Amino acid sequence: MTDMTYARYLTLDQVLTAQHPQSEQHDEMLFVIIHQTKELWLKQILHEVGLAKRLIRSGDLVPAYKSLARVSRIQAVMTQSWEILSTMTPADYLSFREELGGSSGFQSDQFRRLEYLLGLKDPAFLRFHTDRPAAHAALVEALEQPSLYDDALFQLAQHGLPVPEEVLNRDVTQAYAPSEGVEAAWLMVYRDTRKYWELYQLAEKLVDLDDALITWRHKHVLTVERIIGGKKGTGGTPGVAYLASTLSKRAFPELWTLRTAL
Repeated sequence: MTDMTYARYLTLDQVLTAQHPQSEQHDEMLFVIIHQTKELWLKQILHEVGLAKRLIRSGDLVPAYKSLARVSRIQAVMTQSWEILSTMTPADYLSFREELGGSSGFQSDQFRRLEYLLGLKDPAFLRFHTDRPAAHAALVEALEQPSLYDDALFQLAQHGLPVPEEVLNRDVTQAYAPSEGVEAAWLMVYRDTRKYWELYQLAEKLVDLDDALITWRHKHVLTVERIIGGKKGTGGTPGVAYLASTLSKRAFPELWTLRTAL
């Protein structure tokens, strides 16, 4: 297409005019751009996780590594972006905080979709998105489909490893619960990595993803505490207390606990 330009290809006129600070305070632009950028990266993460899920479910494990590795790299960039936001002082933030009203990152439908796709399912979050039918429908779809971890466990069973039937046939709309039987199956992989090399590499890619998500959460907690201390968050959330409570979440729990048993 001979008339294609950089700006047209990237629809820059739309992208660069999508920032609408609600005040005249200088630092609000940074706050808007940081969060918009995170949402763009989350869009790419969802794109990659969707591909990885399809590949893993079909048994194409090696091609899935690329998408999972890419997700981990994106997560590292997202974590680093908290360093930029932390240049905002408490006084800077308080100068425009009232403009946020009841809005909160707690309401990010893309982040909740990611959690659902990883197996961290909680239908209570659906109620925050009833005013956006497409976002709500996407969340429901993610809630009702097997998670990335369900797909990985399916492949464990396909490779002849003893994954409990109750796990393989579980209600996928519910949060995944750790299983001693699943840990035992993964232990077989880790104790014979040559035999189960593809599954072993898949497991480590999943741990990379979980590790990066926990690191992101931790940096989020520190950044919020640095800026608002123990104040309640916008949108009525408990703020730092809520964020700190999420640090114990593990999307792939047996891949952590098996290390003690090795």
